[in-house]
Amino acid sequence: MKVSVVIPVYNEEKYVKNCLDSLMKQEKKPDEIIVVDNNCTDKTISMVKKFKDVKIIQEKKQGIVHARNAGFNAATSEILARCDADTIMPVDWIKKIKNDFLKNNKIVGITPTFYIFDIPLVNKSLIPSKTFYFFSKLIIKIPSLIGPSMVITKAIWNKIKNEVCSDDESVHEDVDLAIHISKYGQIYLDQSIIVKISGRRIKYNPLSFFIEYPLRFFKMLKNH
Repeated sequence: MKVSVVIPVYNEEKYVKNCLDSLMKQEKKPDEIIVVDNNCTDKTISMVKKFKDVKIIQEKKQGIVHARNAGFNAATSEILARCDADTIMPVDWIKKIKNDFLKNNKIVGITPTFYIFDIPLVNKSLIPSKTFYFFSKLIIKIPSLIGPSMVITKAIWNKIKNEVCSDDESVHEDVDLAIHISKYGQIYLDQSIIVKISGRRIKYNPLSFFIEYPLRFFKMLKNH
């Protein structure tokens, strides 16, 4: 079983090195790492090029959905893992992904526990993760995938890639993807996988996070 890791990037020079370092330190190495250049204008891509065996592709159409789709379509492994450029994975991330799929053939997606590493008040607390999944199960009846660390099978991607929504302003791409794949099997919340995610959107654009994000979520649910 092989795993491809897809990382969409747009001007992530401050974060992408730590993300790639965490992938290089995996106990079981990813079989493929694809960085999707979504029109970067900073030093992101020159930094990525310093890492051996990382494939870089371009997606000119701006937006996380388009970058993700391009990466998933280019990936060659049976398992597709996606992470944000500001996410830091635990050393056993790939190993646990493979073990989860081997243990349960009903799984079509995996989502992790997470904590925010760069906001002092909640630093290393699992409360944001528990809160998110509580409301996810309450509202959409499943543990949602999350952009910082999501995993699906290539077979499921091929089934739903023409169904997923492509407008970043109308959907949360991770929740939208979760809703589409859940028709075909189980999304497994692996609480033993704990990824470190950035809270920079909360710090630097709180109005967007606390107002625009929820409004977009309920707009998406209405459309579904």
